[in-house]
Amino acid sequence: MRSSGVSILFDRLSTTFSDLFRQMGGKAKISEKNVQDAVEQIKLALLEADVNLRVVRRFVNATLKEATGEHVLRSVSPGQQFVKIVHDRIVHLLGDEAAGLNLKGPDTTSVILLLGLQGSGKTTTASKLAARLKKEGRRPLLVAADLVRPAAVDQLVTLGSQIAVDVHSEKGAKDPVKVAKNGLKRGKKELYDTVIIDTSGRMHVDADLMKEIKSVFQAVKPDETLMVADAMTGQHAVDIAKSFDETVELSGVILSKFDSDTRGGAALSLKSITGKAIKFIGVGEKSDDLEPFVPERIASRILGMGDVVSLVEKAQETIDEQEAVDLQKKMASKNFTLEDYLDQFSRMRKMGGLEKIMDMMPGMQGQMEMDENQQKMIAHQEAIILSMTPKERQNHFMIGPGRRKRIAKGSGTSVHQVNKLIKDFDKMRQMMKKAAKNKKYQQQMMKQLGV
Repeated sequence: MRSSGVSILFDRLSTTFSDLFRQMGGKAKISEKNVQDAVEQIKLALLEADVNLRVVRRFVNATLKEATGEHVLRSVSPGQQFVKIVHDRIVHLLGDEAAGLNLKGPDTTSVILLLGLQGSGKTTTASKLAARLKKEGRRPLLVAADLVRPAAVDQLVTLGSQIAVDVHSEKGAKDPVKVAKNGLKRGKKELYDTVIIDTSGRMHVDADLMKEIKSVFQAVKPDETLMVADAMTGQHAVDIAKSFDETVELSGVILSKFDSDTRGGAALSLKSITGKAIKFIGVGEKSDDLEPFVPERIASRILGMGDVVSLVEKAQETIDEQEAVDLQKKMASKNFTLEDYLDQFSRMRKMGGLEKIMDMMPGMQGQMEMDENQQKMIAHQEAIILSMTPKERQNHFMIGPGRRKRIAKGSGTSVHQVNKLIKDFDKMRQMMKKAAKNKKYQQQMMKQLGV
């Protein structure tokens, strides 16, 4: 299994940057030739990643101009200066600042219109966006105005029920404009503060699609007009965005399937070519797998520098401050139990799994690629703990030979596997106690994380 999220999308590009930065970053002196050779490698990597040729040329020229200046070549740490220049140029390519949604206050209904071709993940993205806004305290209403794709309405109704968000749909409806207007009318009447309209797509851009989109756009006058583009389509996504923008003037883009094994040219080309910001990225199939697109964080992850801020935010979503304090006390006093250990599996899944967590840590990108055996091992550990009684989870010292045999049978594993889990867990508790009490050790760990 490949590592997930941004690291997959820019896998080869990230490898190129990481190798280059290792070579350049530690050099006490660099020459124009060093810079030119490095930039040439970056250029080839960007082109291979399907980045627009015009964008690549601008990037190369700007980087060369800045990196071959006297203040860089003769600086105290020229290698590090070069790394910073490349990082800043990538941030600029991605849009400099994060672009949020331009929505009205909670006492007024805001309208978000989603556009895109068939297969771009538009309907799924609509539900993810609704789930995100609901989590932020808004009250969204989904409107099923995609009347072209078979089962699109049913899909949105199902997705809406899964996240407990109401969906406006009209059985047997033929006119998407009427459905959109009725949905907005209902949204205002029933005091929903956000109406998200899912529109029809086609296999490709055509006159009928643009005519329909323009009619819906004029009928609902959206606050946000967002195109959902499949990240796997590369530069083609840029061309599609230009076509939609000419028809209705987009306010931004959402890139779906950002966790796919593709080259990433769309993300690095969109802002420069269209002037439209990427506002969100879809990073998985679950309802909460929609993340804000923050150029600086994405750039750091592309360049193999990690993303500690996002990691901390994900951790904060799964554990509150008091729980963290309680957990630290348990670790320090050797009261950390198998029940607590089991709880961490759940938290890790909520944060996207071990691979995703490792990819956000500086210098760890791509270091944790779990194969099927490793995944099975984790699944077996969970099964073993779940086969224990509550008392056994609280006190693993009471688990003698007879109990171990019963647990192995109940979890579909072997006594050897049960023995290994208990032995490894005991070692881990010893290490955790040491880490929890050793301030110097904690500082070293934080330094490694770049905190």
